[in-house]
Amino acid sequence: MSQTPQAAKYRPATQIDALMPDIADPVAAADFPQTILRYRNDRAAADVGLDYLSDDAWIAHFGRFAPLEDSLPRPLAMRYHGHQFRHYNPDIGDGRGFLFAQLRDGYGRLLDLGTKGSGQTPYSRFGDGRLTLKGGVREILATEMLEALGVDTSRTLSIIETGEALERNDEPSPTRGAVMVRLSHSHIRIGTFQRAAYLDDKALLERLTDYALRHLYDEAPGTDPAAQLLGRVVERTADLAASYMVAGFVHGVLNSDNINVTGESFDYGPWRFAPYWDPAFTAAYFDHGGLYAFGRQAEAIHWDVAQLAVSLRAITETEPLVAQLERFPDLYGAAVQRRFCWRLGVKESAQSGSMIEAAVRGMTQTGTSIDQFFHDWRGGISARPAHYDDAAWGPFRDSIALCEPEPDARTHDYWRDAQPCSMHIDEVEAIWSAIDQHDDWEPLHHKVAAIRRMGAAHG
Repeated sequence: MSQTPQAAKYRPATQIDALMPDIADPVAAADFPQTILRYRNDRAAADVGLDYLSDDAWIAHFGRFAPLEDSLPRPLAMRYHGHQFRHYNPDIGDGRGFLFAQLRDGYGRLLDLGTKGSGQTPYSRFGDGRLTLKGGVREILATEMLEALGVDTSRTLSIIETGEALERNDEPSPTRGAVMVRLSHSHIRIGTFQRAAYLDDKALLERLTDYALRHLYDEAPGTDPAAQLLGRVVERTADLAASYMVAGFVHGVLNSDNINVTGESFDYGPWRFAPYWDPAFTAAYFDHGGLYAFGRQAEAIHWDVAQLAVSLRAITETEPLVAQLERFPDLYGAAVQRRFCWRLGVKESAQSGSMIEAAVRGMTQTGTSIDQFFHDWRGGISARPAHYDDAAWGPFRDSIALCEPEPDARTHDYWRDAQPCSMHIDEVEAIWSAIDQHDDWEPLHHKVAAIRRMGAAHG
């Protein structure tokens, strides 16, 4: 469901300079007591020509943050505002991360290297600017699993343990510290535009719009750049919301400062994969009202995109913005259908909508896990397992029988496994426990390999 990576030569970039000094502050990374390389994603590094780095050079760049040649000379802490659980907050920004470098992939697409846990910035407030090692491990697992399931996601490039003991109120402390580098398609957020609107800086809004269209969407601005950009964001975020549902994923914190204008998923905190199709399932323990529950994610993302439209009203008329926003529900529905059929390994048809409705009812009524359902029915009716003879699955069996399978839907040996590759909370905790208690990284490496095998099976 996403573009196949292509190996590339190193091509540094500095396009963000076009927006400076108005959207970021130059900062310095923390000086960590240790820099122990724990994870390097050479598959992602190859896409931007960085896989050639020795481990020592890797640590120098991604643990000590020596600048990459001809990219940004100094890290930049991004400025933004945002609605956090629907409450506007003008006092946020990159509090424990920064934009470290820009570069291009094999398709020429502009990408960012951003950090998490790299130290305090002007926006840290009362935070220590650090990341727990557990948080870094969780981000590896989230990004690998989402990438395998076709979600447009940032990728975890590097995790380096820092030798620090961190205190946290919501987990056992002291706990080990780490610094992470992610590879993302931009760090321009809806909250970046909200800050410009809050400051009544129309010139900055226009520059942000121009930057996003030219450098993130590779489009020349037309007669109404603001509506043009909003339309692209609506398209990308509707697909993002659909991809979360089909993956069974709950991001947990879909605030407007966590929504990238490219529609790429990023910044994983209290995420979880839902074991069952339960619209009320939440990931964050502090989401008491279920605002960002599994079944409300499309609503939440649409609401955030509406805040982008509110910000853009300063530089265009309201009507074209409303027209773009109103496209979201239909685009979302189409994306759910396309992605659901993709994960099932069947072609879309006139019956796809009723088939999906019947599948959801079947999962809900029988308590069948999301991952098991997609694994068992991959390739359509020809793969029908006997234990789906229950009457609750009758409408689905009738619908899937009318769906044509993709020719190579079940050719990979992964589909002969009895159990699917899943990523539920018990396994996440077990992987972390092995690291925490025994410094045993083998379960993590084994899981990443299993996830990538699943991704290859999906094609």
